[in-house]
Amino acid sequence: MDLDALRNIDFGLLDDAVDDWSTMVDDLETLMDAAEKGLHGAANKANWAGYNATVSKEFIGKTAGEFTDAHSQASSIHKILRDTRDELKSYKGQLNDAIERGRQKNLTVIGYEGGFTVTSSVPPEGRAQQDKDNQGEITALRDEIQKILEKATESDTSASTVLMAIADQSKLGFSDVDYADRDSAAEAIKEADELTELAKKNPEDLTPKEFDRLNTILKKNADDELFAARFATRLGAEGTLDFWTGINDPHSAWKLGQQRADQYDDLQKNLSLALATASQSDSAGMTEWKSSMVDLVDKPVGRNGGFPLGGQVMSNLMRWGDYDDRFLVDYGDKLIETEKQFTGNGRHGAWAGTGADPLLNRTGTDSGWDPMTGYLKALSNSPDAATKFFNGTFVTKDEDHDFTHDTDGDGKQGRRTLSNFDYLFEERDWPQDRDAKGEDSIAGRNYLAAALEAATTGHPAGETPTVDTPPHNAAQTKLMESLVASIGDDPERLTKYGYMSDSIGQIASEYLPDMNRAMSDVKRDPESEPWQDIAKLYPISGSEAKLEHTDVTKLLFAVGQNEEGYAAVEVGQKAYMGKLMDYHLNPDLPPALRVPDSPELIVQQITSRSGEVSGTLGLGVQEAIGSEASDKDKAYEHSVAQRKNWISGGVGTAVGVGTSFIATPWVGALVGGGAGTVTSMVLESVFQNAEGNAMDDAKKTGGEF
Repeated sequence: MDLDALRNIDFGLLDDAVDDWSTMVDDLETLMDAAEKGLHGAANKANWAGYNATVSKEFIGKTAGEFTDAHSQASSIHKILRDTRDELKSYKGQLNDAIERGRQKNLTVIGYEGGFTVTSSVPPEGRAQQDKDNQGEITALRDEIQKILEKATESDTSASTVLMAIADQSKLGFSDVDYADRDSAAEAIKEADELTELAKKNPEDLTPKEFDRLNTILKKNADDELFAARFATRLGAEGTLDFWTGINDPHSAWKLGQQRADQYDDLQKNLSLALATASQSDSAGMTEWKSSMVDLVDKPVGRNGGFPLGGQVMSNLMRWGDYDDRFLVDYGDKLIETEKQFTGNGRHGAWAGTGADPLLNRTGTDSGWDPMTGYLKALSNSPDAATKFFNGTFVTKDEDHDFTHDTDGDGKQGRRTLSNFDYLFEERDWPQDRDAKGEDSIAGRNYLAAALEAATTGHPAGETPTVDTPPHNAAQTKLMESLVASIGDDPERLTKYGYMSDSIGQIASEYLPDMNRAMSDVKRDPESEPWQDIAKLYPISGSEAKLEHTDVTKLLFAVGQNEEGYAAVEVGQKAYMGKLMDYHLNPDLPPALRVPDSPELIVQQITSRSGEVSGTLGLGVQEAIGSEASDKDKAYEHSVAQRKNWISGGVGTAVGVGTSFIATPWVGALVGGGAGTVTSMVLESVFQNAEGNAMDDAKKTGGEF
């Protein structure tokens, strides 16, 4: 900043801007509160159905969220402008004070474009000698003014950089950046630049101290949008891959590995979280980064232009965080394209690593050599991307491949079209891999199940629905239909890999209305009174998964053979049964929603279906326990008891049926914070029994269980 620019600056316009943004923040806070408490709150309590249930309710929730983001962004801008104005005013005062002190000592400060000079206030003919005599005072004043100008320049430049970065984060809508002051935003940018320089170093030159600094900065700022986007764009897509590849290369980074390999898992997590945050940015730099990363999926990035490929590296940096949906889908499409290339359209396996290959995953679950494993873990955190990916096409019937079926019932085999779900769940030749203990890795299929949980339910795997989770849409129910039919066709697709059952059980618990409809054995005819009664008995807001009774039975039998899957469905069904009773026995239920049966018959129908679910699950339990001693049934009891703890915060949320059931019984319970009377009694009975069994020391056989 030039001396005259600071000395003569007029703060009038900047004062007006600060005042305007202060008013904007107040106005947006009012709108934010109204949107959240009024618009959003009313939407969650409303009784949505049909298209409105899957689109309008979600839209209202996102719109309310935009007001919150707008308030956060406006508040950050206001604080940055205010802090910068106050600092510049302070620097202007310091500058003028310094100039005045110089004047009193007969020193003159003369500014010009690009600099300034300090000289004695004497006639030109004596100035040279006077400057020589006053050299100490001239130098001191010059240095003081230079420091003031440098600070003012830093204040102005950092504010400009931060404001531009905030504006670039989102092309549409608002980013959710929220800074307490200008310095904290500027510090995030500064640390991003420092981190970039560390990550660009040759791995063999990276010291343990620098590694620690790098890891600390990442952990501190992983969820900061400005930091993450600046770091990722300055490092670049290829630089990102080079960094992780180099760190894990035992040849180039062996010294660092000897001293810090036990912390590589933390670095992997922190880097993944930061890149996920960065991916949400719509800035031009991040748009280019995402495009470049997709292009690098099938490109060699190892030493001397060999393996691993870009997709093998990047997939291991996706295991944490919520990546941008569009990026994940584009990335997945390129990964599938690469998989087809390396497997001959699925004819054989690929990605088999050797003992000499570097570890690309440091979590201990697998080597990271199969890029699909890490990618599926990313999908488990991003439901919309997961749904779209699994419904995508792996091969069409017109492509050259070996997947056939009876096309028209004449016994002749013809090529069939496979979705990505069909290929991964039924046909893929999964590469053998080992975990850190040297045992066969289960990570690939386990993350596949988690990704399917996200894709079919609409929420991240391992979580439960909230009042903001939309009812199931057509894409989700289509995938659910494929999943149930696939397990019905061959239950070993699940029972051989029982560790997948926790996710599959959670999925089933969130589709209980659809499954109960299927088990009614009433023909699905919207025009018939019997089906209309079934639709009223098991109401669904959103899209229905049209399932076959036999497939549902096989699914329940398979899920029942795993204690976690069993607990998810058993407890969920009991809670659902109680909720249905609360709903149908409510005297205030509108006539149009009533089933034209007596209350007694309604209760019989509900308990009958619930009994069938429990009975089928119970057969699965007996199949799993067999003739083993009682230790295994303890695991079942413990899993059910664990569900009680999970449910304690709110019945509808934990059961996971809330969003697929009509809003009145489920969302009402969530909003109200309590369970209905019947539900409470049913669940209490279930849980008391579970805990009683768990505390019983008597040995039981599988048959007695």
